[in-house]
Amino acid sequence: MFETMMAMLKAKQRKLVFTEGSDPRILEAASRLHKDGILVPVLLGNRSEVENAARVFGWPIGGIEIIDPLTYADFDKMVDELLELRKGKLDEVACRALLLKPNYFGTMLVKMGYVDALLGGATYSTADTVRPALQIIKTKPGNKLVSSCFVLHRSTPDGEATYLMADCAINIKPTEDELVEIAVETARTARCFSVDPKVAMLSYSTLGSGKGETVDTMRNAAEKLKAMSLDFPVDGELQFDAAFSSAVAKTKALGSPVAGQANTFIFPDINAGNIGYKIAQRLGGFDAFGPILQGLNAPINDLSRGCNAEEVYKMGIITAALK
Repeated sequence: MFETMMAMLKAKQRKLVFTEGSDPRILEAASRLHKDGILVPVLLGNRSEVENAARVFGWPIGGIEIIDPLTYADFDKMVDELLELRKGKLDEVACRALLLKPNYFGTMLVKMGYVDALLGGATYSTADTVRPALQIIKTKPGNKLVSSCFVLHRSTPDGEATYLMADCAINIKPTEDELVEIAVETARTARCFSVDPKVAMLSYSTLGSGKGETVDTMRNAAEKLKAMSLDFPVDGELQFDAAFSSAVAKTKALGSPVAGQANTFIFPDINAGNIGYKIAQRLGGFDAFGPILQGLNAPINDLSRGCNAEEVYKMGIITAALK
């Protein structure tokens, strides 16, 4: 799954900032990414602390740029730009205080074009990654929200299996229109992983077999998607077994363009999405990459606080490769 991304990045390297430069998982991943020539890592933090941590944990970081917000030469310029971006909401004192926080400082490095992308959250919450991104980077034209997806991947006897699940981390109870946007953005993300998206709007009902508020929401969102000029198939509402199993699809959803072959699954709310991807990860033996943030003007991604160095390494590749 990563070969195409790695080849692309080696051909045209991008600069990725890690907001937690002294974390051992970040140091290992950054050291490997630098050594492998995949991207240009930038570490945030106090130089002595970062270098001491690298020495203690045995990860060479020679040649990797370390930026300390306290000594950053363009800090005043950064303050002025943030002050303009947050005009009427923050004063200069507040801007300076925020920019001493690595999540805000790193996001401003992206905004000012010094780096191409950001990866953080190994030691702080998803909200602390999303908040500065929304305030500074903002959503892409035409997008009204930030959403997330997880990429589930594993090797099989027949090759590789890759699926996408959304929204599992950001939007608690999305509306019909928000589900439409989530589905479109997740289909776009799927293509970044060489997945030809077939989108299933999931429910406890299949094409009218059940009733309820969330059934109506998923069905209506599916109808709105079908009315759009999309270059991928979508159907719903579908139960997971009907969306995934060709045998079940023949019984429950015969004739559906998606049932039995779906690879991109949109959940009705964050409860279902978060539980669903973790069941797939733990019981299905899938690697889960994410949450991948969607809808922003620049690639900014969040790490799980329970991540390991290998996950950071792969999320670094994913983040740098996203457009």
